[in-house]
Amino acid sequence: MTAKNTDRLLTVKEAAELLGTTERFPRRLIAERRIAYVKVGSHVRIRASVLEAYLLANTVEPVRRRVRPRWRGAA
Repeated sequence: MTAKNTDRLLTVKEAAELLGTTERFPRRLIAERRIAYVKVGSHVRIRASVLEAYLLANTVEPVRRRVRPRWRGAA
């Protein structure tokens, strides 16, 4: 089996807990087709790797500011 086949399937509740949100947020991501999901009968499951990829794709890196010398103009 490959890693994809053994990837843990999470319930919507588990996905919400992992994201630190309510259940409504992962359900909205699914409804808007912004993340992939698996239908198991009438149940919806989300692969843990899909959530990891979503988090990586939506991570905003901090801006590193350059230190500027203070302007010393004529006073």
